Amino acid sequence: MKLLDKDFALNQPGTVKIIPEEPDDLWVVYNLIAIGDVVTADTTRKVHLEATKNTASRVKVTIPVKVTRRDFQKDSSTVRVQGRNIGTNQYVASGSFHTLTIEMNKGFELSKKIWDSTAVAALSETSKKSPGADLAVILIQEGQTEVYLVGNGPTTLCSKIKDPRTGKKSASNVFFRDIFNAFVKHVDFSTIKTVLIASDGPTKDEFRQFLLSEAKRLNMKTIENNKSRIVVAGCKGDLKEVLSDKGVMNMIKDSKVVLEIRAFQELCDLLDNNSGRACYGTKHVEAAQEMMAIDTLLITDDLYRSSDAKTRHKYTNLAESVRKGGGKVLVYTSMHVSAEQLAQLTGVAATLRFPLPDLDDADV
Repeated sequence: MKLLDKDFALNQPGTVKIIPEEPDDLWVVYNLIAIGDVVTADTTRKVHLEATKNTASRVKVTIPVKVTRRDFQKDSSTVRVQGRNIGTNQYVASGSFHTLTIEMNKGFELSKKIWDSTAVAALSETSKKSPGADLAVILIQEGQTEVYLVGNGPTTLCSKIKDPRTGKKSASNVFFRDIFNAFVKHVDFSTIKTVLIASDGPTKDEFRQFLLSEAKRLNMKTIENNKSRIVVAGCKGDLKEVLSDKGVMNMIKDSKVVLEIRAFQELCDLLDNNSGRACYGTKHVEAAQEMMAIDTLLITDDLYRSSDAKTRHKYTNLAESVRKGGGKVLVYTSMHVSAEQLAQLTGVAATLRFPLPDLDDADV
């Protein structure tokens, strides 16, 4: 994330100019923009110019919209912002609805009435340029292959490659070459710790061999020098099932997503076998924190960065309290493989330093 200019202070109104530089930046932008903010960005509008009344032309305009809705587009890693135009422009009527698309390497301006601690911290953290995804998964299935980047922020589907030989037992070199090209485009070993090639059957091994052979033929030292970080695993099912497999987790044990999955599994095990050492639900978690009992807080991004200011303030204060008490805080984005299960447990849960067997019976 590149900050071109910033003019704001904590708990004061202000503006920042931003250029997202990678997919994870767009996820931060999505969570940073709240309903009621003003986003100013370039867009195009179809208009009929005087000289060409019978022909519509697209004109580039810069407009500010007061946000009424924003959506994250996972496959394209873009943010769509909808709202009313609050500016004056000869091509876009003031008060009319318009949609802006925020994408990588496209600058925009964000204005807030209040820059609270959550927004300031999120902007500060991402501008430090910490590594994003640290795991790449190449999931080879019958008929197609999907390339994912997994780590900080959302799990991103970077590429989907169709197999021209659908229904055949063995994959073609054309198919492998297309996967190879996607690998070269999306896998950056300066941030990626492990590349996992997964399939049901021998295709995973065949592609790894093809990958290394091509890298040697093309003298691609980056791939050759990191071949020990390219591992294979047998699997059936989708990405969630792959990353939940114990054998796979042992191979990618240093990945951030695995640490988060294991934390969630530990929570579930404690709830099943030692319920006094875990809890979920806002009231129970808050009660546990009042007794400084929380070891790890697990919370969904929908709560932690809620568009509702009161909700966001409530859960960021809870997380800050846990950190000050020496506990860990794990925030699960909506596209994390464990996020749906955590949401079913109300979206907030905790493992505890010591048992609180009477917590369920307490009047909280």
